[in-house]
Amino acid sequence: MTRTRHRPRFPVAALAAGMLIAAVIPVTAQQAAAGPAPAVADDGAKVIEETRIDDRTIDLKIQTPALPGTGMVRLLVPSGWSKDATRTWPVLYLLHGCCEAQEYKSWTQYTDVKQFTADKQAIIVMPSAGAIGMYTQWWNYGFSNKPDWPTFHTTEVRQILERGYKAGTKRSVAGLSMGGYGAMEYASRFPGMFGAAASYSGAINVLMPPIPEATQLNMIAQGFFIWGVLWGDPWSQRARWMDHNPYDKVDKLRGTKLYVSSGDGNPGPLESPNAPPTAGAILEGMAFGNSKSFTDKLQASGIPVTADYYGPGTHTWPYWERALKRSWPLLAAGMGI
Repeated sequence: MTRTRHRPRFPVAALAAGMLIAAVIPVTAQQAAAGPAPAVADDGAKVIEETRIDDRTIDLKIQTPALPGTGMVRLLVPSGWSKDATRTWPVLYLLHGCCEAQEYKSWTQYTDVKQFTADKQAIIVMPSAGAIGMYTQWWNYGFSNKPDWPTFHTTEVRQILERGYKAGTKRSVAGLSMGGYGAMEYASRFPGMFGAAASYSGAINVLMPPIPEATQLNMIAQGFFIWGVLWGDPWSQRARWMDHNPYDKVDKLRGTKLYVSSGDGNPGPLESPNAPPTAGAILEGMAFGNSKSFTDKLQASGIPVTADYYGPGTHTWPYWERALKRSWPLLAAGMGI
């Protein structure tokens, strides 16, 4: 007699469930090993590379639809900071100037900002703004709105930091030269976003001669040869220039703590006494007259401002390092610390 061997029967549903489990477990393990998904801004901007330079310095490479390529940001994080912390920290945006090759690295390259902020409970955010980005959305004769630096800085970077890097909603903004303009432009374009704004040697009245011409010369020096790609012609398209001119928007700055500083262009105490005249002397002389026109209008409008016109001093880093320290109490108050 032939014996029939009976095979154990498995219900089809059980077999399917087993296959599903086998398929899911490796994926789950991979996801766990990879860590949480990176923070993403509303428009899809996200960090594609994070580099830990040292215990407090982090560089972020951000894929962004607001710029033609990627954008960089350097962070100085406070003691006790971590992505897993149960608290958030206030934020200081620290903006760089025109035509600076080091861009987002420049504040840490040329000043002691890392040492100075070692005991400060704030995240210091130093974003790239291009060599001559002007902290603005370019007009490009209506053919393109890129680069769009305000969207990159005040929407994308802000959302990424708040969603993935424990940034809070209390902010101040400060910058030198072009970045001084950027600080006041952002504070006046987005009222209430920043509790305090500081300009060091900035051109805050962009329609005051010779700033339109100087801006165009800087554009040409950086390879942008078509007149007006930034905001158009300053005479025939004056309304667009006024829309980007903090001097013409001082009422939007009511309620924001303001600090403006500049030297007069003469050699000062932070230079070598035998140093020859440089372009920094001419630029600082322009910044002095320009900043003074801005603070005069603020005061005439009844808007409080701390004006630090310290006399001799040129358009150079030692004065901006000192200005950051002098303005820190006001910037800290704007961040609520």
